[in-house]
Amino acid sequence: MQSSAEEGELELHLQRLAYCMSACLNPQGTLRRCLPSVDTSFLSASYAFGLQQVLIVHTNHLTSLLPKSCSLLSLATIKVLDLHDNQLTALPDDLGQLTALQVLNVERNQLMQLPRSIGNLTQLQTLNVKDNKLKELPDTLGELRSLRTLNISGNEIQRLPQMLAHVRTLEMLSLDASAMVYPPREVCGAGTAAILQFLCKESGLEYYPPSQYLLPVLERDGTENSRDSPDGPTDRFSREELEWQNRFSDYEKRKEQKMLEKLEFERRLELGQREHAQLLQQSSSQKDEILQTVKEEQSRLEQGLSEHQRHLDAERQRLQEQLKQTEQNISSRIQKLLQENQRQKKSSEILKSLENERIRMEQLMSITQEETENLRRREVASAMQQMLTESCKNRLIQMAYESQRQNLVQQACSSMAEMDERFQQILSWQQMDQNKAISQILQESAMQKAAFEALQVKKDLMHRQIRSQEMISEQRWALSSLLQQLLKEKQQREEELREILTELEAKSETRQENYWLIQYQRLLNQKPSSLKLQEEGMERQLVALLEELSAEHYLPIFAHHRLSLDLLSQMSPGDLAKVGVSEAGLQHEILRRVQELLDAARIQPELKPPTGEVLTPTAPQEPPESVRPSAPPAELEVQASECVVCLEREAQMIFLNCGHVCCCQQCCQPLRTCPLCRQDIVQRLRIYHSS
Repeated sequence: MQSSAEEGELELHLQRLAYCMSACLNPQGTLRRCLPSVDTSFLSASYAFGLQQVLIVHTNHLTSLLPKSCSLLSLATIKVLDLHDNQLTALPDDLGQLTALQVLNVERNQLMQLPRSIGNLTQLQTLNVKDNKLKELPDTLGELRSLRTLNISGNEIQRLPQMLAHVRTLEMLSLDASAMVYPPREVCGAGTAAILQFLCKESGLEYYPPSQYLLPVLERDGTENSRDSPDGPTDRFSREELEWQNRFSDYEKRKEQKMLEKLEFERRLELGQREHAQLLQQSSSQKDEILQTVKEEQSRLEQGLSEHQRHLDAERQRLQEQLKQTEQNISSRIQKLLQENQRQKKSSEILKSLENERIRMEQLMSITQEETENLRRREVASAMQQMLTESCKNRLIQMAYESQRQNLVQQACSSMAEMDERFQQILSWQQMDQNKAISQILQESAMQKAAFEALQVKKDLMHRQIRSQEMISEQRWALSSLLQQLLKEKQQREEELREILTELEAKSETRQENYWLIQYQRLLNQKPSSLKLQEEGMERQLVALLEELSAEHYLPIFAHHRLSLDLLSQMSPGDLAKVGVSEAGLQHEILRRVQELLDAARIQPELKPPTGEVLTPTAPQEPPESVRPSAPPAELEVQASECVVCLEREAQMIFLNCGHVCCCQQCCQPLRTCPLCRQDIVQRLRIYHSS
């Protein structure tokens, strides 16, 4: 694919070269055709002809005039260069080598600056840099002695160089007069002559009209045109033809080299495909072998499982037969016991026989349990031996076998439970027969039953006590771990408080010890008048209680909800939490102290405050005028600050211990640290602005 694309590109270049040759052989023609998507290597090859004096490559996507490997010397004979509507960001630094260039059009590109070597273009008559990104013009522009037209509009140029006054042949200068700073806008709006007169005056030169300097330029153009006329010597065409023949031979050599590379690539690709097919065949054979071995292992494991299942079934049948025999023996013994009970008349002998029979039954039950345990142990031992003999390759299948074995053990346990239930039924039947047969000893048997039940209840109580002690020990352990954690957190908080105190002491050295106290007092003074009246109307005992519990910051909440001692006596800790008191210990302490106050008021009515008593405000009095706080002056305070989280609402909350006011009430709820100083938030206080 790559080689075919390169061949197509080379054919396109050959067609273009043929077109250039036909243009060169035409004695009257100059190439004025727009070539879309022109390659720079093709341009450098096609510009080498002597008669090629015009190059027009506008409306393309060119980002550079020539690649780095080419030189501008191949374009030394170019007189007209049209590069408008491209993506050029810069012109070559050696642009001054185009000494024969007369027209340069780079309109609507992305040029940021012009090279200083542009001053070497002494024959340049037209320069169009319209609609670019130029911010200034080089001083070497004043060396263009033949410049007649200059268009710099559509750029970011605000100043013209004073050296432009040395360009005496300039007839037309196009620029944006509204954006100019030097010369002034009025001068730029007056025209080209006014601009040149201003620049000549600033440079200390005398202004002359361009018509006095255009004659030498026009004569030089006439001589150059006669020198480049098609009546030149014919040996130039022979040299050009020889040069093109050399180029064609080089192209044929490159084409043969590409073909050889293509054949080598196809050979390598074929070898890679063969190796890939061999690897696929090997992997398929290995996969078949692995599947065959897995199938064999699976069949062998299935046979082992079936044999083990048959062995377990035989053991189960044998166990069932043994159980049937024991049941028959027990039934025969019960019949003998009934016959003996009928023969016996005395209660003492009957009780002794019953006791002996009960002991025998317990022995039989213990024997059957031992046998079942031995059988279970034998089954587990045989299963473990079989598991140990198996290889490590069938671990996954061994897990399935373990689950089946567990199911079998559970089935055996369930069968044993059924047998126990049957024994219980037999015993109940025996008890019923004994009750019917022995009416005389009913009272004594009832007493024994009650004693047995008392012992069982006592045993159950002991078990319950043991379980409760275990639960209490676990709770004690959990509480001890929680206490240790709380002690650690207490130590950490004490260390943090010490650090905060040291910081506060350091701040006090810089004369800011009372800053936050004054700010807090100002916040208190800025409370709404309605809230102040509510706080003043609270009961004195309730205010004293909150101050004693260091909960005076809840005074606004209690005043807002108009809580009194009577209302608090009817509230629960959950109600206080809904109001806003979040500490659980403080909730219980407030309710307890309120109850104590009400009880004391009932005992001694004189302690109850009168209904008309008004509470005086607890806020400290304003300092006298002679005392000046150490906080910054009030002129520096910001009247309203926005929330640093949402940047929409006003900051309404103050964080303690840092004291920053930077969040609104909605945004502060999920925060755990201050957004400004990153300290832990211990308490949040709402700011109420007075009307």
